[in-house]
Amino acid sequence: MANANQVLGLLHGFYGVGGVLSPLVATSLITRANLPWYYFYYLMISFAVAEFGFCLAAFWDAGVSSAQNNQPEETKGGLRQALLRKKYAWVTWICALFLLGYVGIEVALGGWIVTFMRRVRHGEPFASGMTATGFWLGITCGRVVLGFVTPKVGEKLSIVVYSLLAIAAGLVLWLVPNFYSSAVAVSFQGFFLGPFFPAVVVVATKLLPRSLHVSAIGFAAAVGGVGASVLPFAMGALAEARGVQVLQPFIIALSGGILLLWLGLPRMPKKTEDDGSHSNA
Repeated sequence: MANANQVLGLLHGFYGVGGVLSPLVATSLITRANLPWYYFYYLMISFAVAEFGFCLAAFWDAGVSSAQNNQPEETKGGLRQALLRKKYAWVTWICALFLLGYVGIEVALGGWIVTFMRRVRHGEPFASGMTATGFWLGITCGRVVLGFVTPKVGEKLSIVVYSLLAIAAGLVLWLVPNFYSSAVAVSFQGFFLGPFFPAVVVVATKLLPRSLHVSAIGFAAAVGGVGASVLPFAMGALAEARGVQVLQPFIIALSGGILLLWLGLPRMPKKTEDDGSHSNA
């Protein structure tokens, strides 16, 4: 795909837009319209139905084209090869574990920051809630803006730099006992974390052959979903035992862990084509 980082950054940025708008819509329905909380899910169901219809119409011919233009190379691919063949398994597993940590960081930080700001920074309920909006807005802006920076610097180096800057913002949030500094810091943390998911997808397509793209990236994204459920739960258990002030040490440790994983990826190909059909590993 031409301009993969920019396109994926824009597409994934809309995920962040949903993260920004959904709490505002839900709050408005409950506090302004005086509707029961579950009415928000009626709205989500209607959007899901509309999305299903749109995707069905947009991609109806994609399956037919795939079947008609099936190439021998693509018949040799599969999840087993992506996970077990030594040449490709290293890349697949690193990307999967990286996304497990990253998605866990994103969900844990986005979910617990309001509690942190209320209990540790002693913020007002509304102002504390706005810090979560700032975090998701940071993710959205980071995916869109840094999506244009990443290909110029290179995916591997960019994520190293973004990781270090996100950790620095986390240290400010942890160590500076000021509500406003913490609110700005968590927004910057979201900004620098934003490009991670699109960058992993681009790197996987560059390091793996085309026949393994769907299997490997699908597996990595699924493992990332596990991180979204397990790591926030682990954060909750720690918060119950030690207090919610452990949020930032927990996030910083995870950030350092996925940075080390990222450094374990093979060297990126020097010359790549826009369609991402590479077999270098």
